Amino acid sequence: TKCESGCVCADGLYENLDGRCVPAEECPCEYGGLAYGRGEQIQTECEICTCTKGKWKCVQKTRCSSTCNLYGEGHITTFDGQRFVFDGNCEYILAMDGCSVNRPISSFKIVTENVICGKSGVTCSRSISIYLGNLTIILRDETFAISGENPGIRYKVKKNALHLMFDIIIPGKYNMTLIWNKHMNFFIKISRETQETICGLCGNYNGNMKDDFETRSKYVASNELEFVNSWKENPLCGDVYFVVDPCSKNPYRKAWAEKTCSIINSHVFSACHNKVNRMPYYEACVRDSCGCDIGGDCQCMCDAIAVYAMACLEKGICIDWRTPEFCREF
Repeated sequence: TKCESGCVCADGLYENLDGRCVPAEECPCEYGGLAYGRGEQIQTECEICTCTKGKWKCVQKTRCSSTCNLYGEGHITTFDGQRFVFDGNCEYILAMDGCSVNRPISSFKIVTENVICGKSGVTCSRSISIYLGNLTIILRDETFAISGENPGIRYKVKKNALHLMFDIIIPGKYNMTLIWNKHMNFFIKISRETQETICGLCGNYNGNMKDDFETRSKYVASNELEFVNSWKENPLCGDVYFVVDPCSKNPYRKAWAEKTCSIINSHVFSACHNKVNRMPYYEACVRDSCGCDIGGDCQCMCDAIAVYAMACLEKGICIDWRTPEFCREF
């Protein structure tokens, strides 16, 4: 609005973030509030971006994957990034293919079974069923069972202290990695070789989150509850008509939930704050910690924090947040 005396850079030079004048080749790039120097790279699931003259030059990966998260008491982030919460006591289709009218043959189907886990009516994902033709994998009670066989499917099971992981290859169609924390958190990471339509609670995986609430009848629902009810595996289950707010039902737990979940907002995770928006994870943590009121409340809280830690890891930020006193590894 007015002129002030000061310094300017000479012609052909530009001010960098340190206040020095540099040639265009040395200009930094910004991503998530952090500065990256010339030639530095960042990677997303679909692109590799290189800093060039202060701008990102991005190249599409030959293989592009996306992840759907189901965690805590009915929190879902779809393949395209849409978030919603539901409380339904039924079996629901998380993801399957063969959704188009022209090609209704399915090569995989993943189903979650929810059960009530709190007095307020919130639900937790307790059982996951993976159907691959005649091969079935059931995840339940912190273990898994495999029945049947399908010679056309290749799969490998890996274990660590916190997770069970399944690498599944459907030749010519999908590479899938399924990660289960033996509790309430389940992640589906898919890299596909075809443009086969995918559907279910994880959305249609077309890169557009605005039409993720596509029902089984192929129309976009006006709200998430209509969408969720359309993906019941058993039509005899009752519909969901509202989303429970456990903190209003258990106000005495809210202060404890906010205090314990505040680690997400603390310096412990500060390296990740610019890379992954923490607020949806903090709010989910508070909600779940309020809702688990018949035991397992600390496990619910730890599971919710672990989801944020995993999102940070996806961005290359490893946070050492567990301690012997706080959410220790069992």
